[in-house]
Amino acid sequence: MLAVVINSIYLLNLILILYLVFRDKLSTEQTWAWILVLLFMPIIGNILYIFFGRNLSSKKIYDTTIQKDLKNHLKSQEKIIDKLQIPVNLPKIDELVHLMTVSGEGMYTTNNQIDLFIDGVDKFDHVMMDMKQAKNHIHLEYFSYSPDKIGTDLLNCLVDAAKRGVEVKVLLDGWGSLKTKKAFFAPLINVGGEVAFFMPYITQANYRNHRKIIVIDGKVGYMGGFNIGDMYLGLDSKMGYWRDNHLRIHGDAVYTLQFRFLMDWNAENRHSLMYKSEYFPKINNETKMAMQVISSGPDTKREQIKRVYLKMINLAEKEILIQTPYYIPDDAIQEALKLALLSGVKVKIQIPNKPDHMFVYWATYSYVAELLEFGAEIEIYQNGFMHAKTMIIDSKLASVGSANFDIRSLHLNFEINSVIYDEKFAEKLRNTFYETSTQCNVLTKEEYHNRGNVIKIKQGLARLIAPIL
Repeated sequence: MLAVVINSIYLLNLILILYLVFRDKLSTEQTWAWILVLLFMPIIGNILYIFFGRNLSSKKIYDTTIQKDLKNHLKSQEKIIDKLQIPVNLPKIDELVHLMTVSGEGMYTTNNQIDLFIDGVDKFDHVMMDMKQAKNHIHLEYFSYSPDKIGTDLLNCLVDAAKRGVEVKVLLDGWGSLKTKKAFFAPLINVGGEVAFFMPYITQANYRNHRKIIVIDGKVGYMGGFNIGDMYLGLDSKMGYWRDNHLRIHGDAVYTLQFRFLMDWNAENRHSLMYKSEYFPKINNETKMAMQVISSGPDTKREQIKRVYLKMINLAEKEILIQTPYYIPDDAIQEALKLALLSGVKVKIQIPNKPDHMFVYWATYSYVAELLEFGAEIEIYQNGFMHAKTMIIDSKLASVGSANFDIRSLHLNFEINSVIYDEKFAEKLRNTFYETSTQCNVLTKEEYHNRGNVIKIKQGLARLIAPIL
């Protein structure tokens, strides 16, 4: 009897492996990682694959036929690319704009004012001030929302807005906000607010909505790295100060944030929201900063944010600055940075000194150490936890968003990023990067090579399964 059970398990594993190779169409790295898991952990591997391994790109998440009004509105706002005057002096910068417009539906806008927040307290103070001024609607979409003090303060702010007659909709990731039950939002729901969870089922656990979006009256938008919780205010004793980057946008780029929220909301709510003029009001702005907002997810194979990262790296002539909590790139990103280094471009990467995900932490060290051999400078943040997702090119061009430099963000998560074409803003981001450098230790080749055998084993195992972390 035992032999029959064992043979059945291995037969199921063989079927899953054949399915992986011939039908699921994962990346080569992901396929090999899952094959190793299935071979060496037959029973656990089967369970993990069923819940975390299946490809989502063939599934119909967004019904763009039903939502054609939204798509048409976005298209009507797009500029004619070949007539644009991009305010950044970089060769072939128009190619990046073209890529984001055509491949990623990223509307190019110049009517924007952008404020940067690197501190959670400062960010949420401004968020709640803006919410208190809301007159028509507040749309909030977050990966992680904790039912702690800041979560309660924000809820109270939303409840007050709903009592004033403001439309309030909250969309949270079903797994990132697993600890926050719908009952927590009862005060909001009781006064007319709506709350939904994105992909809450266990069979969808591998594909997370990692976006952080707030849209207020269609004019003010927030996006970046901060989630909602006391941890992000630096109040967690384990993680310490939380160093992140987040944007407040006033201007036409908010249209793209609004579009993304409506699409995501409709994916979980039977397409209950359609285009309304009050979602896309005319915005008057004295400041004229150019930017694009782009999203990506596992529902498509286009990998928009990954392609934008690659194009930005290839545009660099002098310097590439990167901040990320997780650095587990695929071969394309890693080779692009090596090529930049070999071409004389300075590459500087800031990562955390402590893990919030152990395997990811050790894999990150392994990949950044590989770049050390090519001349990269790796800085380990010592003042808490580095969570910013930032890239700055030659002090002229910058990206800030929710996407990390890892396979999960680039292939498995629903993410949203911005690219800002403004040299003053890029210089401001660069200055905050170098201010943070004073709170970092430099990782040297000697230090890395002298690491202990236990650490080497941890890094080797982490790198082996990195494509599915």
